[in-house]
Amino acid sequence: MGTLERKEREKEQRREEIFNAARRVFFQKGLQAATMDEIAEAAELSKGTLYLYHKSKEDLYLAVMVRGIETLREMFLRSTAAAQSTVEHVRGLAGAYFEFFERQRNYFRMFNFFEHPEFHKQVSEEMLNACSLEQQKIWKLVIDILERGIKEGVFRSHLSSAEIAITLWLMCTAILVRIDTQADRFESRMHVNLRELYRKSSDLLLESIMTEPAKQRYRLAPSSG
Repeated sequence: MGTLERKEREKEQRREEIFNAARRVFFQKGLQAATMDEIAEAAELSKGTLYLYHKSKEDLYLAVMVRGIETLREMFLRSTAAAQSTVEHVRGLAGAYFEFFERQRNYFRMFNFFEHPEFHKQVSEEMLNACSLEQQKIWKLVIDILERGIKEGVFRSHLSSAEIAITLWLMCTAILVRIDTQADRFESRMHVNLRELYRKSSDLLLESIMTEPAKQRYRLAPSSG
């Protein structure tokens, strides 16, 4: 192994060490409470070394969040691999999002970053673009499936594929946020299981965008647990 190759390998190893330390700290404390000093200590590096790789704490936070977006996209791809119809594709996406929420809860919580614009000014254009690129890959995946469904006559055409994708995303995310923060409250006060509501609501919304012939052809059986 040449000197240059070894240095690049060491640099990549250092970058991964920083990433893993930052992920642990951000998962535990969140963006606002976490500090670069804590991340440096967790990585067993100087704070100055962290800034050689990331321009700010917010940049490092987005680097971790991008990994979460990549993980979600991989789960989406797996969920649609065996689907035989566009209806099954969409149901698979909803199920994969729920699975991501259950298995990768900390990544899910990180996605709320964009709800706090006060942090955005600390993020470099480069990192914002990298994050946007990964988000666009997910949007394209979902929109392509919906567009195909519209062309096949499975989904109604009164809304664009982008409008349907946004509606599905917002509805699913809203329920998942409530599961994360208020599941017990809804269970005790209203006797509603929000996890079951998620499955029922995603099917209800899916059925609402289906054409009448598609509803007859694809009768939605209850989602499996």
